[in-house]
Amino acid sequence: MDKDLKLIKKKYLSLIQELKKNNKFYYEKSDPKISDIEYDKLKIKIFDLEEKFKFLKSKDSPSNSIGFKPSKNFLKYKHRTKMLSLSNAFDKKDLLNFEKKISNFLNLKENNNTEYSVEPKIDGISASLTYKNCNLVLGLSRGDGIEGEIITNNLKTIKDIPKKINYKNFPKDIDIRGEVYIGKKDFEKIKDRFANPRNAASGSLRQKDPNETKKIPLRFIAYTYGFISDLNIKKQSEFLDLLKKWGFNTNKHNDVISGVDNLVKNHKEFEKKRYDLDFDVDGLVYKINNVDIQKRLGFVANAPRWAIAHKFSADSSFSKILNIEIQIGRTGALTPVAKIKPVNIGGVMVSNATLHNEEEIIRKDIRIGDTVKVERAGDVIPHVLSVDLKKRPHNSKKFLFPIKCPSCGSSIVKDFNKVSKKYDAVKRCSSEGYKCEKIAIEKIKHFVSKDALNIEGLGKKVVEQFWELKFIKLPHDVFNLDFKKIEDLEGWGKLSANNLRESIEKSKNIGLDKFIFSLGIRHIGQENAKILSSFFKSIESFSSLFIASTRSKILSNLSELDGIGKTQIQSIESFFSNNKNIEVVKLLIGILKIENHKNLIKKGKFSNKNLMFTGGFKKMSRSEAKTLTENNGGKVLGSISKKLDILVVGDSKPTKKKIEKAKDLKVQILNEKDWYKILNI
Repeated sequence: MDKDLKLIKKKYLSLIQELKKNNKFYYEKSDPKISDIEYDKLKIKIFDLEEKFKFLKSKDSPSNSIGFKPSKNFLKYKHRTKMLSLSNAFDKKDLLNFEKKISNFLNLKENNNTEYSVEPKIDGISASLTYKNCNLVLGLSRGDGIEGEIITNNLKTIKDIPKKINYKNFPKDIDIRGEVYIGKKDFEKIKDRFANPRNAASGSLRQKDPNETKKIPLRFIAYTYGFISDLNIKKQSEFLDLLKKWGFNTNKHNDVISGVDNLVKNHKEFEKKRYDLDFDVDGLVYKINNVDIQKRLGFVANAPRWAIAHKFSADSSFSKILNIEIQIGRTGALTPVAKIKPVNIGGVMVSNATLHNEEEIIRKDIRIGDTVKVERAGDVIPHVLSVDLKKRPHNSKKFLFPIKCPSCGSSIVKDFNKVSKKYDAVKRCSSEGYKCEKIAIEKIKHFVSKDALNIEGLGKKVVEQFWELKFIKLPHDVFNLDFKKIEDLEGWGKLSANNLRESIEKSKNIGLDKFIFSLGIRHIGQENAKILSSFFKSIESFSSLFIASTRSKILSNLSELDGIGKTQIQSIESFFSNNKNIEVVKLLIGILKIENHKNLIKKGKFSNKNLMFTGGFKKMSRSEAKTLTENNGGKVLGSISKKLDILVVGDSKPTKKKIEKAKDLKVQILNEKDWYKILNI
């Protein structure tokens, strides 16, 4: 490295250290030494250097940071009921689609004028309060939704949170959930110490000393419950009324509204007055008011089916495209990303914006050097909305999408969608296994991610760093790291290296479903992995996919599974047809302790029974029928075989061939009426 570059690196690292120092004052001590403007300028200097000199990029870079890291000052505790996130809606079309999904699941007619409990979505910090025998015994942060930090003593400093409930019929055991926030007027008194009200609330709850938390004017609004022992609630709005009787604050702007048109009208009216409120609001939350229907709908992987957040209009700003880079995902998808001059959009510094695909670039005629309008809505990835053609440089050239993979030089392909009879908009690298460097890196990132092995301290940027240092080239290399070398790396040290070592050791114990998901097989998401885990039951059985002669038979059996279709089967076939993939999986099996599938068989009317459905039902959708089956201990198959115990025939257009085949195999056949009778519907 020449002298000039060494000076640049020295300057960059000096800025990083300055930022780290100010972050400590800012977040940990709640005593910032520089203004918000100076703080933002410091980060922009770092961003500018990273843009100009690609070899820079410390793991401590602000471009790697999103929100707060969980504090090591607090123990973690598992939520009894998951604190899931909500799906987002941005317009009427999204709301109609949300209602359509509900109608389809419940087999209702569309436009049924569903009644919703409506409440403002306060931009604060979620918290869960456990009361036993009327006493507050535990307070948790949301954490990752599965487990949160124990912040009981800090929450007890908030005046709005009752420490003891003096109400005759209060549940013996209940989790009350709500939002911790700081009012705008109160924030004005302390704004010299924090970036914004949300950061102030978050930082205050993470204070090791509750006396420090007490100094901050935190508020609490309750809005729902998690676990509940002995209370029969019929409507969400009724529970909000109960919360007030019990001594909790609820939002005075809560309402009950029916129909999408009225939701949209209310949303427009509320958006106009949001800035007059004493708290930050980024949208409205809609929950189906009927609790029984909530229970019927249940949950998808990470969100309830019965609730949605209707976000306010997106924030936007103008910036200049400095470059267009092609990012390659773990499945080989090529995504163009605009590197833009860092700009503040809705309180967040944005330096990247997705361009989605080649077709989008052509349609909007996006070029390097263009001044563009960049839009950011909630948690959605920022994207380029439009080009200001008046500011386009006269010598600009159209962006040419690569015809070969920029990483490995393999040909680029488009998949043909057999359903739509069209080619996908997304182009992919045709390389298989771990031949393509970028795909390999992304596969490893997926392997160590939260939903897979969940290795703390091994985030995306660390994986990239270890790759460049040749510490990691394949997933199993994670378990052979030289921690002495890691200790000596800039920004690490003995403590950080030991923490990583412990996290890696902990990750070696893994369930079969998470292991299958961790492999990054295309089209195999978390739910598919659970279905496959239930089918194979053990890693020994799963390993039979390695052998070509047995693989075809297994794959044909997979077609019986409800939720595993041709697309998933083809992906599994393709994955295990690659010798490198098989080699990687074998090495991992030799290192990890992979637990057999835990058959959490629910006792019920269909315990240990395999069911299948044909024809439509009058009272429910196929999805709800499946859910009811599984909740009653049964399993739903996708095809008729000797494994099938019961075929349920709906009144609307059942398949005659399936009925005849079931009769031949002497499978029990139930009509729709019999099905309802068994379930007492």
